[in-house]
Amino acid sequence: MARSSSAVLAVAVLVAVALVMAPSFVAPPAARAGDLDLRVAAFGAAGLAPLAVEQPAMAYDSVVAMLQSWLVGGTVLTVIFAAA
Repeated sequence: MARSSSAVLAVAVLVAVALVMAPSFVAPPAARAGDLDLRVAAFGAAGLAPLAVEQPAMAYDSVVAMLQSWLVGGTVLTVIFAAA
């Protein structure tokens, strides 16, 4: 009886190893280098078009002005959080 249970155990181990080693993901075939989906390019251009037209509302003229605005904003937030 011990031999049959060890044989069943060996078969179960082999089945488990086969399941673990089986590929679980198969990648789709790679697209050829010459294929370009023009819809992707069109959607990308349409999505980026507003950025080409619009200008920033307020651009910093220097790094110093940007740092000063961060300091003022941080101070204001600190005062607001301290008051709450």
